[in-house]
Amino acid sequence: MRKKSILLLAVLALLVTAGCSKQQAARPPQEVAVKAMQVIQRSTPVTYEFVGEIVAKDEVRIQSRVSGNISKKLVKGGDTVRAGQPLFEIDPRQYEAAVSDAQGEVAKAQATLSNTRRDVLRYQSLAEQGGIAAQTLDTNMSKAEQEQALVLVADAKLTRARNDLADTVIVSPVDGRIGVGELSVGAFVQSGSTLLATVSTVDPVQVRFSMSENEYLKFARMGNTPDAWGQKLTLTLSDGSRYPLPGRLEQVDRGMANQTGTLTMKAVFDNPQQFLVPGMFARILAVGETREGALLIPQRAVQEMLEKTFVTVATADNKAEVRPVKLGPKIGNMQIVEQGLSLQDIVVVEGFAKAQQGSPLKVTMMTPDDLTIPGVK
Repeated sequence: MRKKSILLLAVLALLVTAGCSKQQAARPPQEVAVKAMQVIQRSTPVTYEFVGEIVAKDEVRIQSRVSGNISKKLVKGGDTVRAGQPLFEIDPRQYEAAVSDAQGEVAKAQATLSNTRRDVLRYQSLAEQGGIAAQTLDTNMSKAEQEQALVLVADAKLTRARNDLADTVIVSPVDGRIGVGELSVGAFVQSGSTLLATVSTVDPVQVRFSMSENEYLKFARMGNTPDAWGQKLTLTLSDGSRYPLPGRLEQVDRGMANQTGTLTMKAVFDNPQQFLVPGMFARILAVGETREGALLIPQRAVQEMLEKTFVTVATADNKAEVRPVKLGPKIGNMQIVEQGLSLQDIVVVEGFAKAQQGSPLKVTMMTPDDLTIPGVK
């Protein structure tokens, strides 16, 4: 009797499990909520984007022209300095003494020359009267010329001593932002070798970027030389904001780099507010050819896997269809599609990660205005 009860319970459990399985199998799959957008078609100028680094247009190493101990340090790292602004002072005492010594030598040489010139005038008068030999006059005239040369030498020493004294005040040769080394007051400075500071110019600045060989060939085939496309460049900063002032291409390397196979270029941007700082990264945008009737989708709709690109399309019966596409250049926050889509297609922009092939979709349509992030242009 007990065995029959156990068998009956087992059969009932199997029936209940089978019934639940049939109910689950019969339950339709849930719709996946997504946001989607119709493929856009319009003629648009193609923008090419390159990652660049902001660098100083000029960088000046500050070294002292005289040796000595630092007596004053007038700036700190990161300060903005002007051309001619004092940065450091070297102990001037030995150079003040050198100026005094040189002044004494000049005075002595001038006094000696004055005495010799008076002798020459007296000997000239005596020579005219036949009172002395002509050789005596010639000797004193030669002596006066030598002493005149000594005066010039003494003057040159005085000028050099004065220049050395002036050089004890070390000034910035350019406007810019200064980086100061670890030297402190009292440290000894060797003329021409000790690095005191570096001043980087900040207005304008350069943006250094590289173009691959394929990108260069693409521009060349379109007939776009750097002189053509490099005159009105725009800059997008790391936070997505657009720098308000345009730039222009200023320098192109003479050839491709052997290690990277890229061509390095430098663009210059005015920086009156000193907003751009060397070391920042930004994206250079250059306008190339105009694509007539280009198909555009949001960049956010693009999926990448194993070096292939896909989008999820909402079909006419609101089912998910994962479709491979071939992409062209980026246009702002949009992407040109060269193959795989038509103007009638609707692509999923948000929520495609939850949708598999054939999943039913609950579609909310978007417009290009919905792609804009508040506060970012």
